[in-house]
Parts: sequence; C-alpha cells; structure tokens
Amino acid sequence: MAHLLGGENLTVSYATGTVLDGITLGLEEGDRIGMVGRNGDGKSTLMRLLALRSTPDSGRVTKRGDVNVGYLDQSDVLDGDLTVGAAIVGDQADYEWARNPQIREIMGGLVSDVDWHANVHALSGGQKRRVALAKLLIEDHDVIMLDEPTNHLDVEGVAWLARHLKTRWRANQGAFLVVTHDRWFLDEVCNKTWEVHDGIVDPFEGGYAAYVLARAERDRMASVVEGKRQQLVKKELAWLRRGAPARTSKPKFRIEAANALIADVPEPRDSMALNKMATARQGKDVLDLENISLNFRGGDDGRKLFDNITLRLAPGERLGLVGVNGAGKTTLLKLLNGEITPDAGKLKRGKTVVTAVLTQEVKELDDVADLRVIEVIEREKRSFNVGGKEFTAGQLVEQLGFTNQKQWTPVKDLSGGERRRLQLLRLLVGEPNVLMLDEPTNDLDTDTLAAVEDVLDGWPGTLVVVSHDRYLLERVTDHQMALLGDGKLRGLPGGVDQYLELREAALAGSTVSGGGNPVTSAGQGPAAPATGTGPSEAEKREARKALNRIERQIKKLDQEEKKLHDLMLKTTEAGDFDKLADQNKQLKNLTDEKDALEMEWLEASELLGD
Repeated sequence: MAHLLGGENLTVSYATGTVLDGITLGLEEGDRIGMVGRNGDGKSTLMRLLALRSTPDSGRVTKRGDVNVGYLDQSDVLDGDLTVGAAIVGDQADYEWARNPQIREIMGGLVSDVDWHANVHALSGGQKRRVALAKLLIEDHDVIMLDEPTNHLDVEGVAWLARHLKTRWRANQGAFLVVTHDRWFLDEVCNKTWEVHDGIVDPFEGGYAAYVLARAERDRMASVVEGKRQQLVKKELAWLRRGAPARTSKPKFRIEAANALIADVPEPRDSMALNKMATARQGKDVLDLENISLNFRGGDDGRKLFDNITLRLAPGERLGLVGVNGAGKTTLLKLLNGEITPDAGKLKRGKTVVTAVLTQEVKELDDVADLRVIEVIEREKRSFNVGGKEFTAGQLVEQLGFTNQKQWTPVKDLSGGERRRLQLLRLLVGEPNVLMLDEPTNDLDTDTLAAVEDVLDGWPGTLVVVSHDRYLLERVTDHQMALLGDGKLRGLPGGVDQYLELREAALAGSTVSGGGNPVTSAGQGPAAPATGTGPSEAEKREARKALNRIERQIKKLDQEEKKLHDLMLKTTEAGDFDKLADQNKQLKNLTDEKDALEMEWLEASELLGD
C-alpha cells in the first residue's frame, strides 16, 4: 500500500505537561483508522498536526506531494453570512452539482431537512455541523480527517455516515482518520485503532471490538494490573461477546482468546436481582402515560407531536428511546417527569417514585461552580448504596474517573466531559428510583463511557435513555422504542437495526423539499423506473452456477479460517505478538474475502427470488 502522509518524532507540550512525546506514525492507502483515548490525552492535537493545521514543538509531518487532505474540526469554521447552498457548493448552479450522484447522496444524507436558502448563522449547532460535514464530503480528498463527526447526528445520520465512508473508496484506496466516542461507529468503519495515552500512541489492528480484546490481552501478557480500569475492559469485552446479535453473528476477533479472558466475568447485570430491588424501592406502580396527545408548541398547523400514545414503565425497566430529530424524545422525558402537561391524556405516578433527569444542558452546575468536585458530592451525603454496595463519596467519584487530584478541582475548571460526569454523579447520589438520561454520551471518551455503564449496571431502578449512541443503548437498556415523527410510539423487538429499516421503508420513494433542496429523501437521486420484467432463464441458470461456486469458496475459506484460529491460539500462548500481528492481518484478509463472497451470494439469491 502506498504511503500518504505521516509524522516523525512529533512532540507537543503544554504548561500542564507533555501531550505527545516523540510520536512516529503514518497513513497508507486503505487505512481506516479510529483514534481513542481519554479526553485531554492528545487525540485532536495529533489530528491537527497530521492535517498540517498546527505545528509540533519538535518533529515534522510529511505528505506525498499530490495528496489532498480534508479536515473537519470540532469548532465552527463556516462563514455565517453565506447561505447553506453557497457554504456547501459555492457558486455552482443546482444543475451542475446535481448531475453528480455522489453529491446528491451526500446532500440527501446530511442536509435534506435544512433550508437551502437560510443563512448559516441562523442554523442550530447541529445543522451547522452537518453543513460543514457535507461541504467536506462533496470535495475530492485522498485523506479525510474527522474530529467527532457523529456529534449532533441522530442514529440514522450515524448509520448513513458509516455507509458513506465504507463505500467512498475502494478497499485499497484513500484513507481516513476519525476521532469519536461512538463505539458502534468505530467498530463499523475502522480497520485499525490508535490508542493515544500518556504521550504515546499504541496501534491495534481492527475496529473497537478487536481493540478491546487486544488491549485486555496486552495488559494480561505484560502482567499490568490496572485495578478497576482493567476490570471494566474485561467486563465490556464480555458484553461484546454475549451481547447484541449483530455482533455475535459475525465475530470480529478470535473467539477462543475472548472466551479465555472472560471466563470469570459475570453477566453485566443481574436483572432478576435488580428488578427485585427496584420493586422493593418503587412498588408496582412507577410512571404511566395514558392516551397522551400533544400538539407542536409554537405552531398553528394543528400537527400532533404525540397522537394518543400510551407508555407504562415497570419497576427496574431499562428502556432506550430513538427517533428522528424533532420527533419529541426530549419532550417525552419532560412528560414523564411532569414538566409538561399534555393536551389530552394523563400521567400516573407511583407514590414512592423519585425521578432525576440528566438534561443536555451543562448550566445545571452553575450553582456549584466555585466548589470542588468532592465537595459537591459530599454536600449530598458521605456514603452511598449502589447496587447493594456501600461507597464513600471519594470512591464513587473515583469510579467515574475523578482521580485524587481531580477530586479537588473547582467545578468551573472542569472540561465538558468532566462536567457531564459530575452531572450524572450528582443525580445518582440523590438516590432516585427513576433515572432519565438525555444524550448522556455528549463529551465523554470511550473509557469514561465504559465507567458510566459499569455504574448503571448496578443501579437498581427504572432507566430511560435517549441517545443517538446505539452502542450505549444496546449496552445499558433491555429494549428500545422509536418515535418516527408520525406521533406514534413503536416497540422495536429488533432493536436499532429495526428502527433503521422502518425509517428506510418510510422514506423510500418519497421526495423531501428540505427547504428547496432538489434531493430525494434517501439522498440517492431519482428512482429508476420499474420495468415489471423479471430475470430471464439464462440469467437464472448463471445465478445458480454462481451460488454453487460461491458456496464452495466460502466452505474452503471457513476451513482456512479455522486453521488460522488454531495457529493464533498457539501464538498467543507463546507470547509472540509480532507473529500474532501478521496472523491477524491474514485473518482480516480472509474475512474481507468472505464478506465479498457473501455479498455475491446474496445478489445471486435475490435474482432467483430465494
């Protein structure tokens, strides 16, 4: 693979310490790299260096002369006086850019609901983010660098972006580097992971799931005992192996090594014990919304946000809510909390119910801005019971990543992610028995998310989570429901995948003006006319031959994969990590080849109508 760009001996220091210490790494064609690490460890700094947007204290960044790099910063870089259309396509006429199917697909995927003629400064933060992302993606870049691209995207938008990046280039062309806390996204699109920590970068083969395994294996072989952090890695790995069907049906790492690591790790939650504790605390009645209807506020068109919906929450229930932007997810939480009175229907609240809501606002800590972290918690209580275990204030604060030094930091000096963690802690110490979380993953890194999930695993109460982070939803809730924008609330037995299928079906064939955008709602351009004719007999014969050939090839690859798994297990036991890395690459090549064959098989099967 051809080298695209790289950094040599990169060092960056601030007054508080060295963030990057002599880093040497590079991107090659075909690289799909995700960067993970704690907030403040230098992920964005490293990306800015590689994008030539900043200069290191020492070392250098070089790139091949013809390489074009596109970069999405976390900050707002658009000219606020431009219209949306001008910000994205410049002075191109509609007929010029609309001839390009890739540009149409990008427009439909990101900005179909944004007013094409509005000024950028009039947009919401999320809309500005999507406009900036659309502007970047329609351009022709060899390397794309994205700093938190999933911020402000809903579940559907994240899935669209993943599909786009997976199909933007051929397998051995182009490259991208992405920083995000969205673990599903990392696992879906990345073939390599860089972990940034303690001034260095550790590279791993594979996406997030493979990274979790490799990190746990690395720490075990090196006899590195990290206490609670190590246990969280193993616990998360256990969930990855036992959890969502979408993962277990297509493992991305070696099952034998994973099973050996998680043999002594219990299930993430003891659901029966938690439900028993929840019932004891709450009684049989929690919160019921009965026949609720609510019109859109501030509008006179008579449209209903909710149309005769009913939702009953049981003791210990763990519910995840997904939905399109503006469908009423946050409003539903306010109804459950009694903050909004519906136009019709009623809220029934159990006598012993104590609710707490984690909102998307960070202003909730303004009243304690001058206090230190530990003082905020100790003002509530000095000891707490979480999942039947007693914790001191210091222990509880430490469990969510506040070290001894950080515990004495004034609240006003905390980062966005740290303030988010403190918000959650402050709610938990109030000992509510109904906890509602509105986009709780904002500003949190992957390690902190694992710590939050660990706390929630032992929390005995009713939990309602609104999030675009499908990994978190699948991890901490037992079932999901959807708001599709039609005023109804639907159960999702098939989880987030079912929600995406429902949305795709609802949008198929329909055209959305999007404020004047000449783009189809699915972003795929005009639909091809139906011919009404099926495949010929000759085409069917060829399809049957293809099925037989593909099945033989897949069977052969399965045998090769099994042999390679056996070899890798022996290599792991021998502790030969260089050899293991080579074998891991061989396994990935086998998996990619099998994926391609499975796609061919599906296409042939569809032709036959099987």
